[in-house]
Amino acid sequence: MKNLQRRHLLASLATATLTGVVPGAWGQSGKPIKPAEANKFKLTSKLRIVIPANSGGGWDQTGRALGTSMISAGVVDEVEYENKGGKGGTLGLAYYAEKYNDDPNALLIGGMVMVGAVALQKPAVDLSAIQPIARLTSDYLVMVVPGNSPIRTVADVSARMKSNLKSVSVAGGSSGGVDHIFAGAFARAAGANPEDLVYLPFASGPEVVTALLAGKATVGLSGYSEFSSQLAGGQLRAIGVSSRKASFGIPAIRDQGIPLDMANWRGVLTGKGVSTERQAAMVEAVRLASLHDSWKATLKQNRWVAAWATGKDLKESMDLDLTTTRVMVHLLKLKS
Repeated sequence: MKNLQRRHLLASLATATLTGVVPGAWGQSGKPIKPAEANKFKLTSKLRIVIPANSGGGWDQTGRALGTSMISAGVVDEVEYENKGGKGGTLGLAYYAEKYNDDPNALLIGGMVMVGAVALQKPAVDLSAIQPIARLTSDYLVMVVPGNSPIRTVADVSARMKSNLKSVSVAGGSSGGVDHIFAGAFARAAGANPEDLVYLPFASGPEVVTALLAGKATVGLSGYSEFSSQLAGGQLRAIGVSSRKASFGIPAIRDQGIPLDMANWRGVLTGKGVSTERQAAMVEAVRLASLHDSWKATLKQNRWVAAWATGKDLKESMDLDLTTTRVMVHLLKLKS
């Protein structure tokens, strides 16, 4: 019950972010690294980071920011990035598991979106094919509309959904991801039938923006960083955020009559064939990068919340995420 107590299950549908526990530092020998030795630690000369999404979205931003911080922290000398987008990260997951399963110098970016996609799509290659290294960030969802939309508040969206759900198209990330699940939960909380939800899935944040500005979607859902430029320029307008209280100067959705909150986490994974000792070294390399000023600047710039977790805590939270998401997919009758 410990994990259940650490997570808010809102309206029996939405999950909140777990609080991580920072582990100790571990070196390539599997033994703790002393503080004085930390600056001597190097994981490898050249590292590959596989990003299971198209360029420009949250996973891409996370992977490239992490790589930059790992170089800045001195734990690697060079990082090569590989984007393999599609189907909520499940295509990239399968690709990584096949090509880099036992590669000690390759990492995979993943997170809640991938968990949701696995729950919805039931792919042949699922989360059992990888091993979690570390959770890095938590990111709240921002609900936006085009700047010229007559919709002004979350209550306006709710009323439209209740009246005619099929007339309200929602653009967000891949099918089964946190955006999709939140949209279904929102529709249900508004008094509509989630089976009638018109959800438009996209592989990256910029594509969501394009759909909104082209008039192809009524509402958009994504992290703040993926809408920030258009919000600043007035092309988009934020009407709510999925946090428990107002964030980024945006009122909380739950304070506007829809009792839901949800967070999207992102992290780092590796292959099943990578040794326990090497996993410990990967954890240390990522930990040192997360302590570097360049990573802290990225958190501030993108409005991401640090949500570090690793080891047993991370594994248990991912298992709970998958179980909860499967229940949500069933209850909401979501379709891929």
